Amino acid sequence: MLKPRWMLWLTLLLMAGAQAAPTVRVAVVGGLTLSGVWPRLASKASAATGLSIDTVAAAPKEGVIPAFSRGDADLLLIHGSDESFALLAAGLAAPLRAWAFNEHVLVGPANDPAQVASAGSGRAAMARIVAANAPLLAFRDPGSFSIAQALFRRAGVRPGPGQQLYDDAESPQAVLASAARQHAYAVVGHIPVALGKMPSHGLKVLLHGDPAMRRVYVLLEPGPAHPARAEQRQHARQLADYLLSPAGQADLRAADREAGGPWVFPLQAE
Repeated sequence: MLKPRWMLWLTLLLMAGAQAAPTVRVAVVGGLTLSGVWPRLASKASAATGLSIDTVAAAPKEGVIPAFSRGDADLLLIHGSDESFALLAAGLAAPLRAWAFNEHVLVGPANDPAQVASAGSGRAAMARIVAANAPLLAFRDPGSFSIAQALFRRAGVRPGPGQQLYDDAESPQAVLASAARQHAYAVVGHIPVALGKMPSHGLKVLLHGDPAMRRVYVLLEPGPAHPARAEQRQHARQLADYLLSPAGQADLRAADREAGGPWVFPLQAE
């Protein structure tokens, strides 16, 4: 039996509406997905904006930056770093916008010879490490290294000769194996340590929760040299604006709670 014409038109309209949700392709640095925060936030963002969010890459910076640069992604969520500024300088990214933070922690031997666990802050912990002449691994990751150096400056101390040990790990994930061999302290990201991406090798998280040990996440939209089309740029801007809005920051806070955080900290205080 043939359907009445009005039913056919209604079916076509419903099909067109179902297909009308615009898609924004997003590349995110791996910790946002590993923690479970980004999948939950993307779902909330899609409901709030009407956008279909396609996470095309979730990997370390070596994976997500090329995806964005060649036009596979319209929005990039990554740490603020030299690489993000290089994208801006090359015209591939618009001026970056700070969006959220992740947290770094101090790990060290279980016997904690410098008594870092009771220090109360990263600055005080670094002062204790220097006073105890305890070894500290000079992690090659620029984020961890810059946080460690900033804490030394805040504490007004400098490590003694030979106190900062060379990171001889074969990969960033193996850095704690290197620290464990040398009975050293290290500043590392909380997410990979807590969730097993960076095996602890018997070292303990001795200090966390210091806002001075946070590192900023930024949003990068397409710049003039990026191959994104006009409508893709518009959708990327719409999602970025939402993530920075009070509603988006509240949804980030909720997504972090649902993921068992704190893992990712909103830019806007509650």
